[in-house]
Amino acid sequence: MTEDTTLSLYQYDACPYCARVRSALDRLNVSIEMRDTLEDPSRLAELIEATGRRTVPVLRLEASGGEVTWLPESADIVRYLEERFG
Repeated sequence: MTEDTTLSLYQYDACPYCARVRSALDRLNVSIEMRDTLEDPSRLAELIEATGRRTVPVLRLEASGGEVTWLPESADIVRYLEERFG
């Protein structure tokens, strides 16, 4: 993924694994769109339709050409963020 990839995080506030990813974002001084799957049922529906799962966190990566990749699992998301922004 390149620098012009748009990131958004499917998550909710009380999720400890989501907090781990948010902490990494703060530490790396990276701001991305947060998509709360508890507060906004349409976000949960998007997640289920795209991934077949409802567990969070999941990072959505959209390339400038429109290609979308979904990255689940907090450890994998943090590793990606550290490699890209660290």
